[in-house]
This record gives sequence, C-alpha cells and structure tokens, in this order.
Amino acid sequence: MINVFILQNGRLSQVPIDSKADLENVAPVWVDLTSPTEDERLWVKNIFGVTMPDEDEVKDIEASARYYEAENGDIHLRTDFRIDDEEGPQTITVAFILARGMLFSVHPEDLPVFRLVRMRARSRPGSITDYKDVLLDLYATDAEYSADALEGIYRNLEDVSIRVLQETFTDQDAAATLSAIAKEEDLNGRIRRSMMDTRRAVSFLMRGRLLDSEQFEEARQILRDIESLDGHTSFLFDKINFLMDATVGFININQNKIIKIFSVASVVFLPPTLIASIYGMNFHILPELTWDFGYPFALLLMIGSAVAPFWYFRRRGWLN
Repeated sequence: MINVFILQNGRLSQVPIDSKADLENVAPVWVDLTSPTEDERLWVKNIFGVTMPDEDEVKDIEASARYYEAENGDIHLRTDFRIDDEEGPQTITVAFILARGMLFSVHPEDLPVFRLVRMRARSRPGSITDYKDVLLDLYATDAEYSADALEGIYRNLEDVSIRVLQETFTDQDAAATLSAIAKEEDLNGRIRRSMMDTRRAVSFLMRGRLLDSEQFEEARQILRDIESLDGHTSFLFDKINFLMDATVGFININQNKIIKIFSVASVVFLPPTLIASIYGMNFHILPELTWDFGYPFALLLMIGSAVAPFWYFRRRGWLN
C-alpha cells in the first residue's frame, strides 16, 4: 500500500493513489509505503529516483547502515517503532529516506504512531511546514507513545506487587506472577531499545545540520523527553528484578515447607515401624500374651513412639 500526503495550509492531506499516473501528478511531502508491492517500489524509483530498501537491508543493525548519507545526497535512517497487537508487543523497523524535499518511509505493517501523526496533522494547521517536520513529529509522537506504555507497566506492576505481598502465596499465584513479570520486562526492554534508537536518529539529524533553528530546538526537546524516560525504564527494570527475586523466594519457601513435611513424616513414622519390626523379629515371647498388662504396655509404647517426635519438633520450632 502506498500513502501519499501533501501540504495544504499547514495540514497533511492524503491523496488517493490507484495508479502510476496518480503518483506522477502530485507533489508530495511524505510518501509512506506499507508492505509495498514490487510495482509500487518501481513507481517510486521511476518517478522520484528513490530506491526503497528491501526487508533484509532494513533489519541491518550496524550504525553505518542505519544512519548515513548516500553518494547522491539522500539521507537514510532506520528507526525501530513498537506495535502492540493480540500476539503482544513487536518491534518494527522503519526505513526513512530524505530526498529532494520529501520524506519516504517503508515498513511491513501500519503503525499506531504513524496513524496518530496523520490524525494530528489534519487537525492542527501550521504544525508541519516541510518533510523534516513530519519526521520530527513521528519521533516526538513515538516518545509520547512509549511514555503511555510505561504508565501501563507501572499500573500492571502495582497489581503484581499486591499479589506478591498477599498473606497466602501459592504455586499457582507464583506461576501467574512470573508470567506477568516476564511480559512487562519484555515490553520495558522494547521501549528502552526503541528510545535508544530514536535518540541516535535525532542526534544524527542534529549533527548533520539538516534542521533549521526551530526544528533544532524541537529535536533537543525530543532528546530531553527521551532522557526523562530513561529514568523510568531503569526504575522499572529494578522493580521487575525485585519482584522476580521475591517471587522466586516464595517458591523456595513453599518447596522447603513441602520438604519439611515429608522429613517430619518420615521421622514420625520411623519409631513405630522400628518397634513393630523388633516385635516381629526379636521377641520370643510376646508381652501382650504373657504379661498381665501386656496389651496396654504395647499400645502405650506405640503411642509414645509416635507422639515423642511431634513433641520434640514443636519444641525446636520446626512445626511452626
């Protein structure tokens, strides 16, 4: 899919593109390709002289391949954006090309940040003056999107903390808690990665002196916003580690209780078993058959052998 946007009175307006002729008759400020077909790639190349990178090139993690100026003067950027769907959070790499007064972007899926920028640009006249404003607005919106996600992590971890600190904490509770912690840790890590990537891209634009004074100040504000998010992601990382350690500790406590129960049971039933064995193997004359009080003696001996370990363990505090 190819989405083309032009500037009208400071607003982004989308122009429907159904054929190559439609693309030839517009002067876009932003050409956005979502999972483009080969024909759409050829249209962009033939009309604007821009070759859109393929998926393997987009995923290259080397800095020299993610932020560079081509020989023809085109600026190439690769930036990670997040998308949250039913399968969980995903990281989508977007390729940007700044060429001939236009912004070109290509990505395999539509992104919430892109939809939000398009919606805001239509409702806020004068917020965008050229293609670089579009790119900076995408980065600024991505920082806001990440901040909202971090607020969600705070809320979810608050629920996890209440669960961990409840009076009873079963193995089922531990399993659910570990699953919730792992989910929030994954999201927090993706946000940290995305913000790091955005910081590098914005810094590249500032060092390349591609921005005017107002855009440069906006870029500095984006970096300040990202820096403020770093403190939150670090705090959440520590909180996640604490909750993970606490959960594992409760699991160990539950396991130790089970081991203690089995240990006590084995010791409790050992004396009666030994006495019964002695009776069967070593007594030639059974007391309960020859003594006047043989039966009471045998019963008291068996009861005493069973009660004595409980009394001993309770005095030692092992049954508390």
